[in-house]
Amino acid sequence: MDMIKILFKREFSSFFATPVAYVFIGIFLVLSGVFTFYFGNLYERGQADLAPFFNFHPWLYLFLVPAMAMRTWSEERKSGSIELLMTLPITPLQAMLGKFLAAWAVLALALALTFPLWITVNYLGAPDNGVIIASYLGSWLMAGAFLAIGMCMSAMTKSQVIAFILSVVVCFIFVLIGTPMVLNALKGIVPAVILDAVASLSFVSHFQTLVKGVISLQDVLYFVIAIAVWLQAGLVLIQQKKAD
Repeated sequence: MDMIKILFKREFSSFFATPVAYVFIGIFLVLSGVFTFYFGNLYERGQADLAPFFNFHPWLYLFLVPAMAMRTWSEERKSGSIELLMTLPITPLQAMLGKFLAAWAVLALALALTFPLWITVNYLGAPDNGVIIASYLGSWLMAGAFLAIGMCMSAMTKSQVIAFILSVVVCFIFVLIGTPMVLNALKGIVPAVILDAVASLSFVSHFQTLVKGVISLQDVLYFVIAIAVWLQAGLVLIQQKKAD
């Protein structure tokens, strides 16, 4: 755990040593405001809640999180510093967890900085703050799943651009498969059991349950398992690199 903490501090600091974290947080806050007030019509809806804010999160994360994750391992591989990293007295698992937790903390910070929206809806009315807390939790967990996919793709290639494109494609699949468009297209073609299985893999469907204020163990475990699976896949790729 001590080594993971050291790596966490190193990686977290590195995000703010370059414009990466500032650009990500800035773009996230600006787009959150635009989607909430302009496209989400927060004032025109006449309801004191943050549904317009959270409904756009899967699409915000679809591009912003892969952009953050693409450098985590690709930069190490391109510069050759991964060889130096692997000679240190740390395991690939410690390195993976340190990098992941640091990036996830930056995502948590970006979410925390949206607190003025929370204050705004409390000023305008009497929202269900329990629902808002559950929505923030769901958003953070979903962001972690996007991040784990991005880190896995980053571990696969030296090119940050390729890592970004692969991450967006894979994340888009996990977002799209739960939409009515896809489910309606598959209805009648595949058995209902398979259709339910496909729907259960969607990030959006599990996120929407949390946005409704229902903190289900099933939905939380889904994101935790998704994070673990993709980090493990990335870990396998890193271990292969170490073996080479």
